[in-house]
Amino acid sequence: MLKRTHNCGQLRLEDAGKKVTLAGWVHSYRDHGNLIFIDLRDKEGLTQLVFNPETQPEAHKLAETARHEWVIAAKGVIQPRSEGMENPKLPTGQIEVSVQQLEILNRSKTPPFEIENAQKTNEELRLTTRYIDLRRPEMQRKLHTRHRVTKLVRDYFDRLGFWEIETPMLAKSTPEGARDFLVPSRLHKNCFYALPQSPQLFKQILMISGIDKYFQIVRCFRDEDPRADRQAEFTQIDVEMSFVDSNDVIGVHENLIAKIWKGILDVDVVAPMRRISYKDAIDHYGTDRPDLRFDMKLKNISDIAKQSSFKVFTSAIEKGGIVKGLCAPGGDKYSRSDIEKTLTEFVGDYGAKGLAWLKAKKENEKLTLAGSIAKFFSAEQLQQIIERFDAKEGDLLLFVADDEKTTNKALAPLRCKLAKELKLYDEKSFDFVWVVDFPLFEWNEDEKRYDSLHHPFTAPVQEDLDKLDSDPANIRSQAYDIVINGSEVGGGSIRIHNPKIQQKVFELLKISKKQAQQRFGFFLKALEYGAPPHGGIALGLDRLVMLLTGTNNIRDVIAFPKTQRGQCLLTDAPSEVNQRQLDELNLRTQKHLHAIEQKPDEQK
Repeated sequence: MLKRTHNCGQLRLEDAGKKVTLAGWVHSYRDHGNLIFIDLRDKEGLTQLVFNPETQPEAHKLAETARHEWVIAAKGVIQPRSEGMENPKLPTGQIEVSVQQLEILNRSKTPPFEIENAQKTNEELRLTTRYIDLRRPEMQRKLHTRHRVTKLVRDYFDRLGFWEIETPMLAKSTPEGARDFLVPSRLHKNCFYALPQSPQLFKQILMISGIDKYFQIVRCFRDEDPRADRQAEFTQIDVEMSFVDSNDVIGVHENLIAKIWKGILDVDVVAPMRRISYKDAIDHYGTDRPDLRFDMKLKNISDIAKQSSFKVFTSAIEKGGIVKGLCAPGGDKYSRSDIEKTLTEFVGDYGAKGLAWLKAKKENEKLTLAGSIAKFFSAEQLQQIIERFDAKEGDLLLFVADDEKTTNKALAPLRCKLAKELKLYDEKSFDFVWVVDFPLFEWNEDEKRYDSLHHPFTAPVQEDLDKLDSDPANIRSQAYDIVINGSEVGGGSIRIHNPKIQQKVFELLKISKKQAQQRFGFFLKALEYGAPPHGGIALGLDRLVMLLTGTNNIRDVIAFPKTQRGQCLLTDAPSEVNQRQLDELNLRTQKHLHAIEQKPDEQK
């Protein structure tokens, strides 16, 4: 077999005259009647091979049989391409290899889709034959980016004295907000392991163990419905540090993100990054993961609206709701039909009952507002709305009236939709922001109790500790999220290291001492043996790579992803197992129980 000497993306004009051997896949094949050209591909790039029947008839004859995706090796001499035949789009576009010897290493069936046109192919087909899909240069670029990010991460933390430590994949079920994936134990009948939603408790125990600085690139599992930026199994850059405050954790990770963006995209990221409070994020952008590449802040006009005669607004306010809106620069391009059909349907998907609108235009050299609801407001009130939004001629003002949660839930995605359609930002730009000062708790109206906004091990702000007894709804937490272009790519907190405070938080969450012992007993015991102040964060590796490669589909940056139904189409998982395996685990499926029920009594 011919032994490869170079890869297909390596050779340049200065290599002309060298003898080389390349190996890879036939990317394209062109028979010009005399000369045959093959673009040979490997993970590093493409190199053009040329076969001349006059100088190397045997190699040329064999090349005539080659087809797309055959695996070949070719030995020859590098030569400059003919004048005018260079390909400036390829790094190897100035040279070609005049082949002297060709070897067919393996043949391929006709692929189910063309590598070059795979984007037009049904995704299910691409996932079913992922080994073909991953041959695409675009997919390999994304996986290479992922590799480079993990290399940067490991080198960065190593230089700072962090240790990479693996934590268990088979652990105790300690539900953290999502369903656990459960794994039955063969040796311990009727007992189950859980796949970790995160290494949260283990990394805190490592701090109690005196490890001081830990990180791990770790697989995590949550049995919840996948979506475009979420998978049931995903990867975190998981970090924990001792004797730190939130500024220390944030500082370390600002520098990490800056290093990643510089190393991958050659983009300079300024640190320290801006920070906004959770309250400001909700008030101004309707979400705790705001996209700040553009302005377009939301404004509450309840004080103006309650003086109007528009019953939709006044009724919502009387019921304890709010009227809130946004001002889209240049939004008068949207027709009445666009607004009342497309945009109204859009916010309806987020629970809004309707969408009111006004357009800013000039009448007699004076800016005013016109639209279906303008008649319900006085001239003075309309002027107040203009001033509230700093509206300009040609702007579109849109309003939702509902309870505060629904209003924000509808306006936040509408804000992003309009900004994209109106081209209010450069899609290749990046904006980084830390959201801080989250509430420690949120009220669960259905169960009449508090829930942790992050998780029950998040520490309260020191100044708010006295509110644990008197005013838990207004306790701030030492939590922080990093948001890039409206995507939450990481979140963390300073942890509770005092057992008494931890117990008080459990009480407010209606977790009894017995429940706490059953779920977290091993961790609570560890807390009693001198836990240092500590905190950490988890960055979503998949989401980081999505941003760095410009894709909005998480499956593009995972080698073997699941579908939105949680299936691996390549391996056909999940799948049924045989009855012997179930018997060993002391398990019965509904299918098996149904079969037993169908048997006559004497066979049961």
